[in-house]
This record gives sequence, structure tokens and C-alpha cells, in this order.
Amino acid sequence: MSSGAPSGGLDPALPRGQSKAMNKLAPIAALAAGLLMLAAAPALTAGRLATAVFAGGCFWSMQHDMDPVPGVVSSEVGYSGGHLANPTYQDVTTETTGHYESIKVTYDPAKISYPQLVVRYLHTTDPTDGGGAFCDRGPSYRPVIFVANAAERSVAEAAIAQAGAQLKKKIATQVLPLGPFYAAEGYHQHYAQKNPEAYGEYRQGCGKDRVLRAVWGGR
Repeated sequence: MSSGAPSGGLDPALPRGQSKAMNKLAPIAALAAGLLMLAAAPALTAGRLATAVFAGGCFWSMQHDMDPVPGVVSSEVGYSGGHLANPTYQDVTTETTGHYESIKVTYDPAKISYPQLVVRYLHTTDPTDGGGAFCDRGPSYRPVIFVANAAERSVAEAAIAQAGAQLKKKIATQVLPLGPFYAAEGYHQHYAQKNPEAYGEYRQGCGKDRVLRAVWGGR
């Protein structure tokens, strides 16, 4: 030990009593700092989140309509339900891959439950249209709820039954097992946000809002 070093690790610049007190508080301060770091860690938040995958027409519009839903944390558009691995947009538009234009929604179950999310999804679609969605026609645009387990299937089927009773029509929305989800190309992600003018023209021309008003009204 150096002859100039104080005993007990005390700071020589401080009075002995004050230095002892600070030494006692140091572990508490370190613990508090650690707790703050844990509270801010994304991993803890991510552990409470869940995902759901839907198809319901043009995925630009699906993302535009689902992102503002309270409780939705993030979303990604892509392709799901088909047999081709790693499909491109050009592949899917051939209508030979079995894929649907889809959206994977990450949500906070503490703010919106899965049953509530399914209902919100249904209201962004015309669930009575089995041939496509609005102006976009073909199998890849048909409405689907992809389910990961039996509990989700029960919720989806109950929501579809409820929609049928409300609309007094046969519901075309399918319930299919969740398989691989392939993210779409970067230019498709948040297209409406990045290209508001072009998207606005597309949406108006496609007539989605007019159809939704006619289908759902004030329901």
C-alpha cells in the first residue's frame, strides 16, 4: 500500500465523515442507474409485444390504415400464404405463387387485444369481396386472417361470424394457418407516408373509402 493513500478507500479531498457517507451511497447510486438502464432497454418492451399477419388488398393501403390504430407499434408489408420462398413483387403479381399481399403488425397487447385488432382489421376491408379488394383484383388481393394457433383461430372465426351478422352477408375473409412471412421490397414499406401525393391519387381512384362507407356505414 502506498504511504500516501488513505485507509478504507476514502477520498483525501473530502472530510473523513463526508467521504464515508459517499462510499456508502455509491452502491445505491449504481443500483439506481442500473434500474434506469433496464427500464429503458428495448428488450423488456419487446417481450410484451405480439405480432399478427393479415391480408386485405393492396398492402400500401393496409399499412396506411393499420399504422394509426392505437396500440400498433410498427408494421411491415410483405408476402405470405404461398409456396415460393423469398418471392419478389413481380413474382406475386403473376398470381402463380399462392402468396397474398400481407401486413405483419406488431402491437402492444396491453393497449389493444388480439380480438380488438382483428375487428379493426376487418373494418379496413370489404370482407364480402372474395375476388380481390376494391380496384385490385385477383387471388393475391383477397382478405385473409393468418392465425398462429388455435386460440387465434377461434378469435378470427368469432370475428368473422360477428361481421356476417352485422352485414347480413356471407363473409369471404379466409382464416389460414400462419406460415413464413417474406418482407416486401424497401420501396413498398410505408409507401403512403413516403409518397403521399401518388398514394392519394391511387386511393381515390381505387375507391376504397367509398366502398368502406357503403359496406360498414356507421358500424
